[in-house]
Amino acid sequence: MSDAKAKFIDKTGAEPPAWKPVPPVIIPRADLEAEVERLAKLPAPANGRRVSTISHPYPEMGGTLAAGINVDLLVLKPGEKTKKRRQNSTQVHFCIRGGGKAIVGGKAWKAAQYDVWNVPAWTPYELENDTKELQVLLCYSNGALLDKMGVHIVDETLSPTMGTGEEKTAPGGGGHHDKNPFGTFEITEEGAKLMPYEILVNPPVVEDKPLFWPWKKVKEHLDKLAALGQDYRGRRLYLLYNPATGRTNGTTPSFFATITIRPAKIADRPHRHVSTAINYFFSGEGHSLVENKRYDWKAGDLMLTAPGWARHCHISHDEPVYELTIQDSPLNIAMESLLWQEDLARPISVLGAQYGFDTNREKLAG
Repeated sequence: MSDAKAKFIDKTGAEPPAWKPVPPVIIPRADLEAEVERLAKLPAPANGRRVSTISHPYPEMGGTLAAGINVDLLVLKPGEKTKKRRQNSTQVHFCIRGGGKAIVGGKAWKAAQYDVWNVPAWTPYELENDTKELQVLLCYSNGALLDKMGVHIVDETLSPTMGTGEEKTAPGGGGHHDKNPFGTFEITEEGAKLMPYEILVNPPVVEDKPLFWPWKKVKEHLDKLAALGQDYRGRRLYLLYNPATGRTNGTTPSFFATITIRPAKIADRPHRHVSTAINYFFSGEGHSLVENKRYDWKAGDLMLTAPGWARHCHISHDEPVYELTIQDSPLNIAMESLLWQEDLARPISVLGAQYGFDTNREKLAG
């Protein structure tokens, strides 16, 4: 342990730091496919994980695509299986090629192209390719944030001394109290309270289950949104919602995953939000305007489309577009930091702490 000494940085009277936008970046389909083929040629590693982390070219991003979002490209050859592992990060897995099997918390799914599933924290999981084709996944994780905090714990030994991850009782063997005898109590008329240590280290448990969103079923509902015409003020999407995230509207406690359909020649209204968005376009082509600069994309491209607080909008070209978006909105709602401006001519809202925005869908339906 270092004996380094802390120092004081005098900021008396200093101006607040200026917002510095991070530029978007596109990882073209050809680059992704080339990396898939490179990984597939490597000898099988001991843990079965042929994987590359996708990094933003700016070194200050810390070797990840976004400051708090890690995106891994994972490849399994036919007949291969990863070693079972767990970590204190949460994940969203998205199958972009081939298929196989995902086993999360003892629950197995037969996965196909464009299926999505979550991996809750400290839940053992493994992946298996029982097909004749390559299995390719994009794995999104809040591990990037935990790495920066120095607390990303990854366990491939599954040692019983570290717990199974499935305990419903206290480590000493006792169960949770229905009502703690040392309760939380109010000390001011405004509602300030005191909570004892007994509750602090034994909070109510919200079970975060492994969930699976098959593309076939999602598409069936998503395609109905194509009927919303040019006058619709909103985005034609569904959130792959995990009820464990409650009011923060997530697929995991850190991210939401949405799947969008953009009919041909549809342009979003320019908007912005503190949360960062990463899009994988798996059908169609179009372009995005980010801080007044144009970025063209096509099917199979991955893009950091919306760096936090950057003004942006997306426009489809001559055919419908399907895309999966990963965005760290739930984390920002929990931190009370999610500034959102749905219309650049109207005021900002702190989503989750203030009332948000309306669409005109009800009016159009009526």
